[in-house]
Amino acid sequence: MSEKLYERHGRKVIVVSGGANNIGKGIALSFLKDGWQVGIMDRDKKSLDDFPERENVNIFLYTGDVSDEYAVAEFYVLLKERFGRLDAIVNNAAIGQFKNFLDLSVGEWKRAIDVNLTGCFLMTRFGIPLMLENPGKGAIVNISSTRALMSEPGNEAYSSSKAGILGLTHALANSLGPNVRVNAICPGWILHENEEVTKQDHKQHLTGRAGTIDDITSLVAFLVDDEKSGFITGQYFVVDGGMTRKMLYI
Repeated sequence: MSEKLYERHGRKVIVVSGGANNIGKGIALSFLKDGWQVGIMDRDKKSLDDFPERENVNIFLYTGDVSDEYAVAEFYVLLKERFGRLDAIVNNAAIGQFKNFLDLSVGEWKRAIDVNLTGCFLMTRFGIPLMLENPGKGAIVNISSTRALMSEPGNEAYSSSKAGILGLTHALANSLGPNVRVNAICPGWILHENEEVTKQDHKQHLTGRAGTIDDITSLVAFLVDDEKSGFITGQYFVVDGGMTRKMLYI
């Protein structure tokens, strides 16, 4: 093994599903900036082709669907060839599925569950062997949603998939401990890239503002750091500016 390759194989590696845009992209770029090697799996080929750091030797981009077990398996084979190890997984890939319940088809229901929940399972199931192989310890952060805890009409598929992630989180924490810690984040209203909202939208939050991508990336960084959060596993953290604690009267 060349000196350069050896050096790369000694650096920490994080995988981010759905890392081509918005929260996932912010997480990937943040860890890349902090000196990690980053693997991204996303079905959005155009966004991967336009990814700002795509030429960086410390990033691996793979176009694929997280609900496809063969694509996920291939992703990890190639990741191992590229970086040789795995330290953390961020299960972020998701699709929205908001539709009047009586108009929601079985196919649309299954698609939301397949991507949002089964995709989380697959990315973990195929990644854990590599994580346990080298270095043998690691962390998983699952991106759920406040919709797992509260809802509104037309959220059945999305909310069910995100609530399932919370159950999967504490189950995995039991199965994979003590070597691997597993936690979840439930974001509320997080502004996407270049998204602008009204002052009134900001004022809805107890903090006086909507969330930013940085609000999520900083918590992810904390949860994968064994020195800072090594006693935390099986938990979920709500990041929503206090909205789930706000009484609303009509």
